[in-house]
Amino acid sequence: MIKVGKTNSALQILSLLLVFLIHSQASTHYNWVVKEATYTRLCSTKKILTVNGKFPGPVLQAHKGDTIYVNVHNKGSHNITIHCFCNFVARHGVKQPRNPWSDGPEYITQCPIQPGDQFKQTIIFSNEEGTIWWHAHNDWARATVHGAIFVYPKRGAGYPFPKPHEQVQIILGQWWRRDVREVLEEFIRTGGPPNVSDAHTINGQPGDLYPCSKSETFKLLVDQNKTYLLRIVNAAMNTIFFYSIANHNLTVVGVDGSYTKPVTTDYMTISPGQTVDAVLITNQQVGQYYMAARAYSSTLLIPFDNTTTTAIVEYKKIGNNFTPFSSTPPLPHLPYYNDTNAAFTFYDSLKSLANEHHPIDVPIKITNRLVFAVSINTFPCSNNSCAESNGTRLAASMNNISFVSPKTIDILEAYYYHIHGIYKKGFPDFPPLVFNFTGENLPLFLRVPKRGTKVRVFKYGSIVELVFQGTNLGAPIDHPIHLHGFSFYIVGWGFGNFDKDKDPLNYNLIDPPLRNTVAVPISGWAAIRFHANNPGVWFLHCHLEHHLTWGMNTVFIVKDGKNKKERLLPPPPRMPPC
Repeated sequence: MIKVGKTNSALQILSLLLVFLIHSQASTHYNWVVKEATYTRLCSTKKILTVNGKFPGPVLQAHKGDTIYVNVHNKGSHNITIHCFCNFVARHGVKQPRNPWSDGPEYITQCPIQPGDQFKQTIIFSNEEGTIWWHAHNDWARATVHGAIFVYPKRGAGYPFPKPHEQVQIILGQWWRRDVREVLEEFIRTGGPPNVSDAHTINGQPGDLYPCSKSETFKLLVDQNKTYLLRIVNAAMNTIFFYSIANHNLTVVGVDGSYTKPVTTDYMTISPGQTVDAVLITNQQVGQYYMAARAYSSTLLIPFDNTTTTAIVEYKKIGNNFTPFSSTPPLPHLPYYNDTNAAFTFYDSLKSLANEHHPIDVPIKITNRLVFAVSINTFPCSNNSCAESNGTRLAASMNNISFVSPKTIDILEAYYYHIHGIYKKGFPDFPPLVFNFTGENLPLFLRVPKRGTKVRVFKYGSIVELVFQGTNLGAPIDHPIHLHGFSFYIVGWGFGNFDKDKDPLNYNLIDPPLRNTVAVPISGWAAIRFHANNPGVWFLHCHLEHHLTWGMNTVFIVKDGKNKKERLLPPPPRMPPC
C-alpha cells in the first residue's frame, strides 16, 4: 500500500500513474505472419511473399530508446530472416544494444526461420530518431518483404522542426512480373546480370504511366497550407532513385534515423537502404501534382530499369465550388538518369543537425585506418558455359575477396561458441593489389578475385576510419554500402583515387552526416568514421542486391570490452535451428 499525505496525495498519485504509463509503453509486441498473398500489377497476377498479407509490410512504431518485440511466424514455403535498420552510434551515456542475435542476415547472425517455425526478435532502439526500416535478409525475399519504422522523439520531447500536420510513409521499390526467386536463380545460374525489373513502385504501386495501373495509383490527399512529414524509404533491390514532387520543394530534416540541418531542395537522391525525412508544405493551388521517382544509373555497361513511377499529391477541394482537376497532373523535373553531379550535389548538401539538443561526436583520434576497394569482377567458367561474352561469370568483391556465406551455421554462433572452421580472421586492411583503381584499360588478371569467408576483428573501443575506393574493374558504378550495428559519419568523398595525404585535409569534421548507408560514387571514394563499441558480429555489404549476391560483402567482429555493459548479450532462449 502507498501512503500519501492529504495535501499532495492527488499529485503523487498522478505522478505514479504517469511513471507507470511511460514504462508500460516503452515496449511493444508485434505478431507477424510471413505468408504468400496474391497481388495484381501490370495486368498480371502472381503470388508474393508478404508480412500479414501486406505489400509493403506493416509499419513498426517506437519512441527513441524503446524496445519492441516482433514474433515472426513463417507460414510461407521458403526460409526467411528479418533485418531492422536499428544501428548503434556511440554517444556519451547511451546504453549499448549489444544484440546482434536479432539483426537478421542469413548465416551471418542467425540461421533462417524455416517454414512452419517462428522466432521472437528483440529490437533495441538506442539513438535512432526519424525513419529507418526493416526487410527480409535472405535470397531476394526483401523485394516484397519490407516496411518502414517510425521512431518518434522520446516521450515528452519534440521535433527539432515544427510539428507536422501528418506523417506519411513513401516506400520506393521494384516489381517484376516474374517470381523474384526465378530472377535470382536464373542470374546465378547463367553468371550474367539479373533481368531488370518491369516497374518501379511508390507504396507498392507502379503509377499510371504503366499499363493497368491508373486506378490503383497511390494518392496522397492533403489540405492546403499544411505541413506533411514524408518518411521516404528506398526499398528497391537494385535502383538508386531521383525523387521529386511537381511544383513543390521538400525540406530534408533527417536521414537514416538521424536529424540533419534543414535543406530545401526540388529533388533528392536516395540509394537502396537509405531513408530521408522531408517536410512537404502544401502551398500550391488546389489541384493534383505528380510525385515521381526514376533511376539514377551512372553507367550504360549495366542494364537498368529506366521507367518512371508516379503517385499523386491531391489537394482537398475547399467549399462547395467543384472544379474538375486537370486530366494530367504536372510531372516534376528530375535530373537525367546519368547525372552524377546532381546525385552527389544532393548528398553533399546533407549535414548533421549538431546542436545542443542533438550533439554529435565525430571520431578524431583514429586507431584503425582501413581502405576497402569495391569492385565488379569475373570468374572463369568451364566450357564457356556462362552468360558473359568471354565465357566468364560476374562477381563482386571487397579488397579482392568475393565473400562466401556459410551454409551450415551462422558466423555469430560460431564466434560465440568458439566453433572453428566456419570463418577465417584476417580480412585485409588495404587492397592486396595496388593499382590505378580508376584508370582505363586495366589488365584483365585484376578482374579475378579470390573466394573466401574472411572477417575483420576489432578490439572494443577501436576508432575506425574506413575509405571505400571504387574501381573501374568490370563495370564502374556507384555502390551504396551498408554497415549493420552502427551508424557512421561520412567525413569525405570524391572522384578518382583517394589521396591519403591531400584528401583528409578537406574532411568535414564539424557536422558530417550520420548515416548507416553511404553512396560510394562511380570511379570515386567515400570515407566514414565510427567507434567500434557495439560488441558482436556485424555484416558490411553493398545494398545493390545483385552485388551482395555476387560477394561484395564482409563481416566485422567487435570483441567484448572489460565492463559488463561492453559485452555481447547472451543469445535468446531459442534461435532458429540450422
